[in-house]
Amino acid sequence: MLLHLCDIKCPLAKAVAISKTTISVDLSDGRTISIPINWYPRLLHATEEERKNWKLLGKGEGIHWPELDEDISVESLILGRPSGESQTSLQKWLEKKRS
Repeated sequence: MLLHLCDIKCPLAKAVAISKTTISVDLSDGRTISIPINWYPRLLHATEEERKNWKLLGKGEGIHWPELDEDISVESLILGRPSGESQTSLQKWLEKKRS
């Protein structure tokens, strides 16, 4: 059986800050992690207002951007997993966003 990091004990997200180049997440264990924004193309192509419009999922297990249809788990951030979205899916989303 394959265990996931968060099956053991995963800290929760408490706050999120996004700049033009990074996503920074304050965690319940006192750490702040920063991830390159280009790992998440929807955030990269979003407006500043869309990036600011986030909410925590559950008790902080993840982060959701409703206008972007983007969800990122804390586990993925800690493990350094970039977006798994295909180029085809991203292109469809970009076309819809432009219209």
